Amino acid sequence: MNLSHYRHIYFLGIGGIGMSAIARWFLAKGFAVAGYDRTVTPLTQKLTEEGAQIHYEDDIRLIPASFLENKQKTLVVLTPAVPAAQTERQYLQENGFTIMKRSQVLGLLTADQYLIAVAGTHGKTTTSSMVAHLLQHAKVSTSAFLGGISTNLGSNLLLPHEHEERALAVVEADEFDRSFLTLHPDIAIVTSTDPDHLDIYGEKEALVESFKQFVSQIKPNGYLLLNHTADQSLKDSVHPTVQVITYGLEHEELASGPIKIAAGAMKFSVKGRNFALPETSLQVPGFHNVENAVAAAQAVSLVGLSPEKIQEGIEAYVGVKRRFERVWADNGKVFLDDYAHHPREIEAFLRSVRALYPGQKLRVIFQPHLFTRTRDFLEGFAESLSLADEVWLLEIYPARELPLPGVTTQLIFDKIEGPEKRLLEKKDVLAALENDLDFAVLATVGAGDIDTLVSGIKHLLEERAHVVE
Repeated sequence: MNLSHYRHIYFLGIGGIGMSAIARWFLAKGFAVAGYDRTVTPLTQKLTEEGAQIHYEDDIRLIPASFLENKQKTLVVLTPAVPAAQTERQYLQENGFTIMKRSQVLGLLTADQYLIAVAGTHGKTTTSSMVAHLLQHAKVSTSAFLGGISTNLGSNLLLPHEHEERALAVVEADEFDRSFLTLHPDIAIVTSTDPDHLDIYGEKEALVESFKQFVSQIKPNGYLLLNHTADQSLKDSVHPTVQVITYGLEHEELASGPIKIAAGAMKFSVKGRNFALPETSLQVPGFHNVENAVAAAQAVSLVGLSPEKIQEGIEAYVGVKRRFERVWADNGKVFLDDYAHHPREIEAFLRSVRALYPGQKLRVIFQPHLFTRTRDFLEGFAESLSLADEVWLLEIYPARELPLPGVTTQLIFDKIEGPEKRLLEKKDVLAALENDLDFAVLATVGAGDIDTLVSGIKHLLEERAHVVE
């Protein structure tokens, strides 16, 4: 399919992080872009500023007439998060508009480029943003479609240098809905294959099979960088000419070497295949982020970046919004925000927080994401959250799901042992904090709309710090 055939691109669910990156690409290329989403967010506001026409009611009459009247020139891009019963979706299907999933469009946009794809149930957003940043910092013409807002780029989209259409491409390869199977990378990084999205896959074995199919699509003579914790049977699925490099913090093939923490930064060296880095400083905390940096460094070395450029890039990397983001710090208190929504992610995040702020009282405000994920990983959530001194639990954020009978936050609450704990509604968090600031480190954690609390909490902490002074 030739996308240049279309002039109007209509997005159902334009405010999603992956959808918005593609919408930005079409805007930058001069297409007319419009879309629907349920709520106003900073992402949709930014897209509007960039020229997209967005509405927030499921109403066919709000789709621009120029789109509806030019069916042959209009492409509809769909995210699986939009339900089949949505009125606009039904109308566009019944009236013969061309509808493609986001992942299909992403596959078309990157089909002719040298592609670095980062997959995994955890860590793919940070790792892909690191790869994109390292290439951009070294002035390598690169396009990138990311699943988070890179702080360095100020966006989830990186465009190549002008007139260099065959630039390198970096993509966050999403396993949800088997979306990543539209991609055929030259280099694939698999950060993890832990069970997740069991509402789609049913069981871990089906998830692993999907990852096997993904790595089988690596082009001949390509590379697979495989985290040592991921399912190692993936190695058997690659083309015989694909080189497999296994990595980890202490893995002999590609590793970080000893890690030191100094002034909030992670210091480490890297020993990889045909390259090595001397001691390098990563400003974004977390042992898991060191592991992500190791994979990113090896990937860009395979496309020709020198160790000096890689080291400079890592030291200039400042992270992704909502990934171990230090929102505020003053007067002996720190406020962090993180997107972790799976027990393994929460454990990695909290262990790193403990290492950075040893002996300090840690309060976590956690919002579970999806009823099915809460049901499937109940024990893991309780165990990982028990690494904090105090846990405040919010109601489950449903996203695309309807409630499941009997599945509530109370289930996690009952299983948490050790920390002080509290159940409360999201609307009551600020009032509760106003009356209780007895912590040294505060962390908001979750993938739902808990991020809408961040600015209010920061404002409250700033006000209270001013009063103390």
